[in-house]
Amino acid sequence: MNLGTPAANITNKLTLQQGFGEVMGRIGGVEVGVRGGRQEFSDGPNLLTSVRDDPTLHFVLDGVRGYARGKRVRADVFDLRYVNYGSEGLGDDRTDGSRRFSGVTLGYAIPSDFLGTSKLFFDPFVWRLRNRSTTWGRQTAREERMFYGLHLYGDVDRATIDWTVNYQGGDFNDRKISAWQAFFAQTWRVAKAASAPRVGVHVDYGSGGGGVSGQGDLRTASGLYGNNIYYSYQLFLTPTNLLAISPNVTVQPVKNLRVTGEYTMAYRPNENEAVYRASGAAFANTQNVAGKHIADLIRLQAVWALTPRISLTGRYEHMMVKDALANAGFKNSDFLAGWVSFRF
Repeated sequence: MNLGTPAANITNKLTLQQGFGEVMGRIGGVEVGVRGGRQEFSDGPNLLTSVRDDPTLHFVLDGVRGYARGKRVRADVFDLRYVNYGSEGLGDDRTDGSRRFSGVTLGYAIPSDFLGTSKLFFDPFVWRLRNRSTTWGRQTAREERMFYGLHLYGDVDRATIDWTVNYQGGDFNDRKISAWQAFFAQTWRVAKAASAPRVGVHVDYGSGGGGVSGQGDLRTASGLYGNNIYYSYQLFLTPTNLLAISPNVTVQPVKNLRVTGEYTMAYRPNENEAVYRASGAAFANTQNVAGKHIADLIRLQAVWALTPRISLTGRYEHMMVKDALANAGFKNSDFLAGWVSFRF
């Protein structure tokens, strides 16, 4: 099997995962602080900001973050730059000056008597990603993309929700960006016991248009550095030109064993735009073929907590390509993986 050259976040002789200094204190009952250095940052919807647990090394950034947190409200401001991992040691892990991520996230803890018994949080955010060498289709140019979003998440009785809507504006190579994303995930625990089965569905949308053609407004939504295995363990899908409907069920057949099954039906809203994978790259020739139905996926995950510190995880995925991929020459595929996790 020819696996090619492993990425630096998979194989690395030595790296600094996190290294920062932090000053914190209280002013008038409000906790305030400033953190500077290399750090993980996932203060937002999981599909936009995530440490990405699938590679060996987490996604990290270099920069400064400040925060103020009261009893019910908070504000976080940040100015961060991406990190380019090398594979040889500390000396080749460098700050990427061409990609700068900054913004503000606000937060409000909704009173617990809202909607009966609830524990809900509402986080508006305004972010900016500036990239000097973004590639869409055959064009590579400077992009400045703004994210204006609303994030509501938490529990209402036995229901758990995670809802996000965001509009993306800005410009790419003097072309206007105008894109939308909407993520709606919800599950329901069928009984009061914490181990009771959960049933749910998540419906996700990311607009598409102008990414490959290079014409008109750029309507292709960006997934930032979100959870890139949310739709496919094989990294075949991302929230760009995507409509995904995914019913799911989680059961606990025995103590400490949790099994989740999911069936995803994936479509592309714009048939004239390509299908995109998690890396942000387009599947070759998909913009030139007919068909809105991308694929159906069957996914299973089992997590067995052997001890409080040791767990086993297994994942399986079967991807059944449909018109949008099949007409471009792609075939069905399978994925199977397992690993052991140890927490210190």
